[in-house]
Amino acid sequence: MAEEYLIEVDHLKQYFPIKMGWFKTRNLKAVDDVSFKIRHGETLGLVGESGCGKTTVGRSLLRLYEPTAGEVLFEGELVSGENIQAMRRNMQMVFQDPYSSLNPRMTVEDIIGEPFDVHKLYKTRKERREKILSIMELVGLNAEHAARYAHEFSGGQRQRIGIARALAVNPKFIVCDEPVSALDVSIQAQVLNMFEDLQNKLGVAYLFIAHDLLVVHHLADRIAVMYLGKIVEVAAADDLNDRPIHPYTLSLLSAVPIPDPIISRQRKRIILEGDVPSPLNMPSGCSFRTRCRYATAQCAEEVPPLIDRGGEHFVACWNK
Repeated sequence: MAEEYLIEVDHLKQYFPIKMGWFKTRNLKAVDDVSFKIRHGETLGLVGESGCGKTTVGRSLLRLYEPTAGEVLFEGELVSGENIQAMRRNMQMVFQDPYSSLNPRMTVEDIIGEPFDVHKLYKTRKERREKILSIMELVGLNAEHAARYAHEFSGGQRQRIGIARALAVNPKFIVCDEPVSALDVSIQAQVLNMFEDLQNKLGVAYLFIAHDLLVVHHLADRIAVMYLGKIVEVAAADDLNDRPIHPYTLSLLSAVPIPDPIISRQRKRIILEGDVPSPLNMPSGCSFRTRCRYATAQCAEEVPPLIDRGGEHFVACWNK
């Protein structure tokens, strides 16, 4: 029987020890007790402001960082240091920066072909080349691009090369770490549509990390909102957009530009007061309480759990 969930993340923590003096270290809590699940062929959008821990979640899932605590299950099997090499065939990543994530000394053919070499997925050089050209065609690259180097391409084309590399081993799950944030707006739509087409053709599941709610809403089935290392709200994309509950989500959505000037003028922007606390010195209780207009004494004493408010709409807030 196939598992209902492809990915299950349970109480994931990622702390980085930071030296504060000669003999003193303090933990920077980049990811602090995060749990979520992703179904086969589903896209979960992970949004939040810069520095909230989104990228760290993605890298910890694939064990590019060794998690401090918590478990990650892939098709019901625990992902560990012992089996991650074998699992990487099914779990891949598209990196944020298409300029630094590609080796400048390798041709496009070698970049895309490297996963075939690592996992020994061909018998002859001819078969290897045919597979590479097939994937290049899938992501909109021409055969004559194969002999070129990364610096000869535009940002959008480089990102396509990165996507082709991730698809080379035919994975079931891809972590997309802000894959369009470094691209021009005109190219962003093309790459997003390509992600959508690839999902329809291949049935691949995504963890799509971004800080732009419009981008995530376009692609995601469900959206998880993250603040200071914790997930504060999870819901279906349309439900989150139409019925946000957490004060932080309300603020994020109020900042999304609306193309209609009349509606835009009528809408009230929710401005958050104060600064984001340091992950080195987190406030007690709810991490958002120092900037929340609804904060009470309970918020300072206890961390609110993620509770289902109906229809699989989960919120971590005492007062909303």
